[in-house]
Amino acid sequence: MQPSVSRQWFTDWFDSPYYHILYKNRDEQEAKFFIDKLIHFLPILPEDKILDLACGKGRHSIYLNRRGFDVIGVDLSEKNIRYAQQFANDRLSFFRHDKRQVFRHNYFTVLLNLFTSFGYFETENENIQTLKATAANLKSQGRMVLDFMNTPRVIEQLQPLEYKEVEGICFEIRRQLKGKFLIKDIRFTDNHKQFHFQERLMVINQADFMRYFRAAKLQLVHLLGDYSLNAYTPTSERMIFILKKL
Repeated sequence: MQPSVSRQWFTDWFDSPYYHILYKNRDEQEAKFFIDKLIHFLPILPEDKILDLACGKGRHSIYLNRRGFDVIGVDLSEKNIRYAQQFANDRLSFFRHDKRQVFRHNYFTVLLNLFTSFGYFETENENIQTLKATAANLKSQGRMVLDFMNTPRVIEQLQPLEYKEVEGICFEIRRQLKGKFLIKDIRFTDNHKQFHFQERLMVINQADFMRYFRAAKLQLVHLLGDYSLNAYTPTSERMIFILKKL
């Protein structure tokens, strides 16, 4: 049964083909590089059952499966899941799912939440409840990778206006900090039609995440700063949390 989803910003934007055009630099090669590193670092074992939460079109799930692992990918976008399902097999499947709800209780040994697929909601309580539901998918001692933007670096280097041309489309991107939120307004014209989408991401720092993790009974094992899995510093590209369910 598909979840009932309100029409929030992510409902429309993630279901749009333009989302994948704008972020096409996040490609299969990047996914392979990151996953190869994670397989050895965690490590991920042949018997592990993996959940790729907010999997998009499945680039990480598909590669993990090609490496021989048992993977389920879930995403809110019906179009993303429809695309990903063409790669399904007996050890790879995809489902539409709202991550605010538990997918399978105490089932997975590894859970991935990659490419800043967190912080979409309006309140910290919703963030905590989402993380509790996420953790409930894991068995005891299961491991989770949460990949988020490096908040201090993003704020310091905030670019208020950017024009980015991809596949012949010129995207006008305006960014602003408004209270606790980083808001990105994305405007462009395609086939003589004007479009406007918005990303609204809560600005979550390391101390906030630590509170969330305690509430969800997750223990921080490592904090990494990039897809090469170097140690985190305030100038790192990412905040990549390696967690264990207590």
